[in-house]
Amino acid sequence: MSMSDPIADMLTRIRNAQMAKKTTVCFPFSKIKSAIALVLKDEGYIVDINKKANGSHNTIEVTLKYYAGAGVIEKINRVSKPGLRIYKPASAIPEVMNGLGISIISTSKGVMTGKKAQQVGVGGEILCEVV
Repeated sequence: MSMSDPIADMLTRIRNAQMAKKTTVCFPFSKIKSAIALVLKDEGYIVDINKKANGSHNTIEVTLKYYAGAGVIEKINRVSKPGLRIYKPASAIPEVMNGLGISIISTSKGVMTGKKAQQVGVGGEILCEVV
């Protein structure tokens, strides 16, 4: 059975693993999920990303980050869904919690944070918000 929203599945696996105090979480590989995980690593929300080959399919293993016993990611939500895509121009990309969080945007220049998309001057699909 195919999955209707693999990005939401990835975010849910990360959220559930942090609530269960796991050190790592694995999910099926795709280029978009790898790009989202790379943005999370660059912004300091996760420790490391590893691509692993498991037989006929590849997986991404993410090492989660904790501070003082609590997960660094407080909230991670999907914004644009398969049933309702949310696109914004560069001038209308929203701030997340007055700059304390990040939004992850899929643009024509690749997957990046909302602040970087504004600096580059490109808009795109708002994939998720992380606090």
